[in-house]
Parts: sequence; structure tokens; C-alpha cells
Amino acid sequence: MRTPPSATYLVRVGFEDLESARTGVEALGAARETVVGALGFVADPDLALRTLHDLADAVDDPDAFWTVMAEDAATTARLVHVLGASRALGEHLVRHPEHWVALCDDDLSCTRATAWGMRASLLESVGADPEADQPVATAPDAEAVDALRVRYRRLLLPLVARDLCHGERVDDVAAELSDLAAGTLEAALAVARARVGDEASSARLAVVAMGKCGGHELNYVSDVDVIFVHEGADGVDDHDATRAATQLAAQMMQVCSEHTAEGTIWPVDAGLRPEGNQGPLVRTLASHEGYYERWAKTWEFQALLKARPVAGDLDLGARFVEMVRPLVWSVAEREGFVSDVRAMRRRVVDHIPTKEAPRQLKLGAGGLRDVEFAVQLLQLVHGRADESVRAPTTLSALATLTRGGYVGREDGEALHEAYAFLRSLEHRIQLHQLRRTHVVPDDDSALRRLGRSMGFYRNPAATLEKEWHRRRRLVRRLHEKIFYRPLLEAVARIPGPDARLTLAQAEDRLSALGYADPRAALRHLEALTAGVSRSARIQRTLLPVMLEWFADSPDPDAGLFGFRRISEALGDTPWYLRALRDEGQVAERLARLLSTSRFATDLLEREPEGVKILGQDLTPLSQEALSEEMMATVQRRADAADAVRGVRGIRRRELFRIAVGELFGETDVEQAGQALTSMTDATLEATLQAALRDRARAEGFDTPPVRMALIAMGRYGGCELSYASDADVMFVHEVVEGADVQTASAFAMAIANDVRSLLAAPGSDPVLEVDADLRPEGRQGPLTRTLESYAAYYAKWSAVWEAQALLRAEAVVGDEGLRQRFTALIDPLRYPAEGLAGDEVVEVRRIKARVDTERLPRGADQHTHFKLGRGGLTDIEWTVQLLQMQWAGRVPALRHPATLPALTAAVEADLVAEEDASVLAAAWRLVSRMRNAATLVRGKGADAMPGDPVERACMASLLGYDVGDTDRMVNDYLRTTRRAHAVVDRIFWG
Repeated sequence: MRTPPSATYLVRVGFEDLESARTGVEALGAARETVVGALGFVADPDLALRTLHDLADAVDDPDAFWTVMAEDAATTARLVHVLGASRALGEHLVRHPEHWVALCDDDLSCTRATAWGMRASLLESVGADPEADQPVATAPDAEAVDALRVRYRRLLLPLVARDLCHGERVDDVAAELSDLAAGTLEAALAVARARVGDEASSARLAVVAMGKCGGHELNYVSDVDVIFVHEGADGVDDHDATRAATQLAAQMMQVCSEHTAEGTIWPVDAGLRPEGNQGPLVRTLASHEGYYERWAKTWEFQALLKARPVAGDLDLGARFVEMVRPLVWSVAEREGFVSDVRAMRRRVVDHIPTKEAPRQLKLGAGGLRDVEFAVQLLQLVHGRADESVRAPTTLSALATLTRGGYVGREDGEALHEAYAFLRSLEHRIQLHQLRRTHVVPDDDSALRRLGRSMGFYRNPAATLEKEWHRRRRLVRRLHEKIFYRPLLEAVARIPGPDARLTLAQAEDRLSALGYADPRAALRHLEALTAGVSRSARIQRTLLPVMLEWFADSPDPDAGLFGFRRISEALGDTPWYLRALRDEGQVAERLARLLSTSRFATDLLEREPEGVKILGQDLTPLSQEALSEEMMATVQRRADAADAVRGVRGIRRRELFRIAVGELFGETDVEQAGQALTSMTDATLEATLQAALRDRARAEGFDTPPVRMALIAMGRYGGCELSYASDADVMFVHEVVEGADVQTASAFAMAIANDVRSLLAAPGSDPVLEVDADLRPEGRQGPLTRTLESYAAYYAKWSAVWEAQALLRAEAVVGDEGLRQRFTALIDPLRYPAEGLAGDEVVEVRRIKARVDTERLPRGADQHTHFKLGRGGLTDIEWTVQLLQMQWAGRVPALRHPATLPALTAAVEADLVAEEDASVLAAAWRLVSRMRNAATLVRGKGADAMPGDPVERACMASLLGYDVGDTDRMVNDYLRTTRRAHAVVDRIFWG
């Protein structure tokens, strides 16, 4: 009597349910040693043992079955491997126990089946003659459909056994699955001919496989992508032939995908045909040719890389493939190739459900699609001139690309191994239930089963996770590297055993990746990587990643050129390349910045050490911190010009920080406006103090004879500055007691001019234009006035437009007491107690009408002008300002210089409906964001949507749209401003 198996023994074999396992093992009898020996190496020993007993109960002769299990170790191993890895195939065997013998014959189970043999077997299952020109099923329809499913799984069994038990290579498994699918399509077409009847002979139909089936790399369970081509039989009307071919195609698809008592096989998907699901199911060869020559998009030619006739009229299918071949290999020369490629990549990412993304084996970062996309793009670029790289199968194409030097040898081998691992894991996942899935499960039991199926018997779940993630990282790194490393080898003369791209091939690749001037790009690469210096070595490590980031941007040429200039300026600085190499965020931010924003690039080129900021917190500094730093700079430097140069350097640094914060979404448009305003306050305060100190010293005063203040106006006063805004101010001064009035006035005038000239002086830092044109009498009036002079002017001459301008007056710089007194002076004027009279409201509207008609630049589109366009900033701001002048005298909450807080107060006071205010606020934010984005992209002030396609694409990217999705950006803008303009019509114009 055999000793009952111990718990330790069962755990060592791999069982989890020890009680059930002990019972099952004891019931094996004489087959115990052979079966348990095999179970130690299967994916799920518990499942395999249970199903093995179920199968033994189902066979006609259980004793004979157990005898084979005891005496034939090879058959036992094959059977239990299948049962332990695939619940679906185990259930099939229990339903059809006679099929287990398919695993008995070593010749059949260890040798790859021929495509013709599988085709013949599948046709015979539905009663069709494999030798016939157009085989027709003779079995009754329902019986034929079920028989096809049963025979399909019968042929699948030895393939699965060889995959699991005999280490069949994944590409051989995929190829045999593709041949099995081709035979299945042929048998399904035979059933379809029987369904259609005599009319079927009216047309010859070719089934052209696409995707993985066409490339001989099908999964265990996958949609089978096809295109149908037909031609009429001799003497048959074209309409009748098309109708017959359409019926045949539709019935063939239904035979494969419909559910019966024997389940389903897989869906047949004709969505890759011309016009997709909106186009006709079948077309003639001439119709296909016309479509592909005139209308097809890049992705359609990429799909045709794998086109292969598999069923029906193979000669007709071969003619189709020959027809499209020249079109496929010239697609890289088509206009829009780069944007189409980017769109394809976006579609792949967009198809990943959010909850699946971290576990996606196919579409996720470092997944199968990364490898396939990289290989196919290299084929499209280099296959034009080199026919050796045109293989439709991914691993075969990768091998030829490696041999040809388009991919480094070590990289090609590593990518081959990683892709094979990921495909094997995908197969194991799908085998369990024979379901189409590409998501790695996260439960321990499933991971344990998968890990064991991949040969990890010690800590299978943890080991599988570790190995999978290692491959993902490797694929992602190589995906970046194989595009760009050969480019560097082409220009840097890096020694090594691999063949290298020629310069012409490197130009082709750069052009395909979106570089408008590939020759210039190669010159930049050569300058960055040539030589044996430490800098060149690090650049050769960095550039494969940097180049991909540039290529993913709207303007890769600008990115690479900017990177060269920054690198040449900082190349000998120890921290620069180290930061880029070791701090990925710095390098990625630098790449995006250089390829999208001329404004930020210009600032960086003025002071390249600003690169350090990319690795820091991008939150804008507070006004107090800036003021303290700037005033300390003024105090350390005795000369005003030198002091203000230091102040302007701090301003440039903070301008860069704010711009970068908005570029990367860490600073919103309101925060940016506030930060720019605070920075301007601190700059003007420090400059004013430096000017007062130097001017007093130069003119022999112990202390200045005047107190001075600067009154912020316009967008500056409203804390709504943009990057290109001037600082609109009014100067006010007050003669100190005992000082000569004329001398003090002249001193104040000199100080106002000093402030303006010091901040506008030429230099390496951006100028700050101090604009005083909003002062009384404009440019004709004195640059600075006393408080009494302002009071006299406003009492006698003030017009409605000046009161409106004062709504945004904010005394922010200079003597605090003087600032308070000025504010007290203007409050009654801008917030009249009784509001505006009727004729004053009319005057405001009249002025607005003049602004709309006279200030819009000639040729500007009123629908896309940020400032003066319909529903633009002026529309919204004037609407809020009219409400302030009408009601702020009675509603103190309205007394705010900024647009959005004043609008919120108007809602709380029931002056504006909340819905209308929401529309205006949304439009103000969007238009302000777009105005800032346009300035960041162009490097100078922009009040209208850029017309240049590259600039518009850069702007879309900064605003969070896909690089090529500028139409959606413009449509969002037009829709938002149109709604805002309707609200302005009601509230402002009445």
C-alpha cells in the first residue's frame, strides 16, 4: 500500500488545496508517480489534477486511460500541462474525451502541423472537398458550424502541448496559430458558400489577412483582421457579383464569430477596410486601387505592411498585395506622414482604459505595441530603399533591421528577448479561458498560475511581476534608443562592431520623425557628440531620450537647436550635464521648453544657469521674498545702474520661473497674473529706492526732497499682467516740508525719468517698459504731479473714461502714506455714490463702440483676437467695469481692481446671474490662458491666435491639447467666446 502523500510533499509539487490534492493523488493508483512528477511543472497543479480525474470519468475506457498515464510519461506530461494552463481546453476535453489521444502520438504532438494539413482537416470537418477550387460545405449548417469549432480546438491541442511542454518558440506558435486561422477562414467560407447557394459562384472572393494574422504572429485569442477583395465571374453583372461577394463575406464572418453550443472561435474584423466600418464590406481590385491612391491615410498603409492572402481566391489576393506594395513603401514620402504617425501613437494611448493602464501588456508603456510601432516605423522609413527589412513579422523584421545596422546588435537582441517574453506572457494569459485579454491580472492566484506557466516555480507571482516590469523598462528604454542611437552613430563616428546608418539614412529617419531640416539637425548632433570628452560621452547617453522628447513636440528643430546652444554655453559646467543625466524631470522639462516656447528659451539663453530652476519648486516667490532680495541687492551696490542690473537679473530669473510654471501646468493663469504683478511691484520699488538714493546723493541732499508713489493702472493695477505687458503707472509726488517746491518738482520729474530709463536700458535681461500714458492729459501732461494737482485736474477736467481707468488704479509702490492719500482722493470719482447717470452710461458704450471699430488691427479676425475680439478680454472687462461704475458706490464689495473678484461680487449682489457670470469667467480664463500661451510660444506679445501651423501646434500643446489637435483648440475658443459675447450683449449693451 502506498504511503499517503505528506503536506510538505504536496506543497513542494505546487498544490494549494492540500486536502483535495491528497484525495486526488491517492486516487491516481499506478499512475501516481508519473502524473505527480509531471504536475510539479504545470501552471496550476490543482486544476490539472481535478480536470484529469474528470477526463478519466468521461473517456470510454478509464482503465486504458490510466494505463497510458502510468506508462507513457511524455503523453502524461503533455496532457497535464494543457489541463493546468487552460481551463477552457480542459472543459473541451471533458466534453470531447476522444480528443485526448491527439496528445499521444509523439510525431503529431512534437512536430509543427503544416498549413495545408490543417486547412484540409478543417474543410473536411464541414464536409467540403479540400481539392476543390471553391470548396463548399455539405454538412448540415448547424452541424457544420459546431464541427468547425470542435475541429479547431482539436487542432489547437497539440500546438498548446508543444508550446507548454516542449518549449516551442513564441514566433513558431504564433505562425502556426495564423495558419490555423487561415484554414478556419477557408472552412468558414465553405460554409458561407453553402448558405448563399448557387449565387456564390457569381463572384470570386479573396480574404486578405491583416494585422497579426497577416503577419503570421497571431495570439491564441485575437480578432482576425481581414480585407475582402472580389471580382465577378465571367459574364456576371457587376452588381450581382458585388451582392454575392458581400453575402459570402458577411456569412463567413458570422460562421466564425457566432456563439453555439460549442462556443465561438474568434471575431473576424473587417474594420481595416477602406472607409472602415462606414465603407462597403467588399470591393473590387480596381476600387481598392482607386481608394489607396487617392484617399488612404498613413495608418492604413502601416496596416498593409502585414497584408497576406489567406483564404478564398489566393491569386486575386496576391494581386491585391502586389498592387498595394509600392504604395506602402512610399508612404514615408507623403505629406503629413509625421503628423499621421503621431496621431497613430495617440490613438494607441487613448484606447487604454484608465483603470487598466498600469497592467496593460499590449498598449501600456513598455508594452508590445511599443516594440511593434518602433519596428514598423523603422520599416516604413528604411524599407523604401532596403527591401531586406520588409518582413511582415515583428521578430523577423527586427532581426533584419539589426543585421542592416538600423538597430544596434545588442539592442536588437535585447528587444527580441523582451518582446518574445511579453508575447509568451500574453499567450499564457489568454490560454486560461481562451479569451481575448491583454491585462496582466493582479490577484495572487492568477499571478501564481501565470508565473509557473512561464517557468518560475520559486515565488512564481513575485518573480513574474519582477521579470515583467524589468522587460517593460527595457522595452521603453530601447524604444527610445533604437530610433536615436543610430543617428548619433552616424554623425559621431562611435567605434563598434555594428553597422551604422549612412548620413542619407539618418536624414530620412530624422525627416520621418518630424524634423523639418534634418541636415541641420545632424550638424547639431555632430557638434554635441563628436570627440572623446566627458561632455560628448554624456551627450551620447542623453540624446536618445532628448531626441524622442523633441520629436514628440510640435517643433523638434527648435528644441534641438536650443539644446545645442544651451549645452555649448554650459558644457563645461559640472552640474549641467549631471543634472540632465541624473534628474529625468530636468531633462524632460528642458526638452519640452526648448521645443515649444521661444519666450522661455530666450530667457534661458540670456542666463543658461536658469536650467537649475527646472528641478526646483516652480511656485512663484512671494512679493515679500522678492522685495527683500531686490532691496538687499540695491543696498549692496552703490551705483543705481549697477543695482538695477542686479534687480533686473532677479526679475529675469523669476519671469522664467513663472513662465515654466505655467508651461508645465503648475501655475494657473490667475496665479501667473498675480505673480507677474508682485514681481513688477518689487522691481519698481527697488528701482525707485535706488533712483531716489542716487539722485539725492548726486544733487547734495541728505534725504530726498519729495515723497513719491507709483500708481499701478490697467492690467497691472488689476493684478492681471501677462508676459508681454508694460507696467502702466501714474507717478505722484509730495514735497517734503521745508523743501523748495520748484526744486522738489524737478527732482520728482528726474526720478520718474530715472525709473523708466533704468528699467529700459539695453542689457542681457528683459526690459520693463514703464508706461505713464494713462496720466492726466496723457503724453502732453507732466510725467508726475502732486496730490493737489491731481485733485484739481479731476475736479475740473475728469471725463468718464478717466473714471473708468481709475477703477484699476492701485497704489502699490513708494511712500505708504502718499499711496493711501491718493486712494482716498480717487475713490469718490471711480465709485460715484449714485452711480452713473444715463448719459454717462451712453458715453461708456459709445467709447466701447469706437474701441471695437478703430483699435482692431487691420486684417485681424474679430473672432480670434484675444483682446478686442467678440467675447474677448475687452468685452468682458468693460462689462464688469460698467457694473462697478454703476453700483460700486452702494456695493463696497465691487471695489476691486481685478476682473474676476469684481464679477463674483456682482453675482453676490444679484447684479449678474450666476450662469452669466460663469460664462464670462470661463471665457476670461480661457482667453487669458491662450494669450499667455501665444506669447510663450512666439517669444513676443501676441493678441491673436497664431496663423503659423507650428506656432499654433505649440500653443495647443501648452494648453493641454494633443500636438496636432489645433482644430479642437480653436473650436473650444470660438464656442467659449461666442457664449461670452452673447452675455456681453445683454449686460453691457442692454
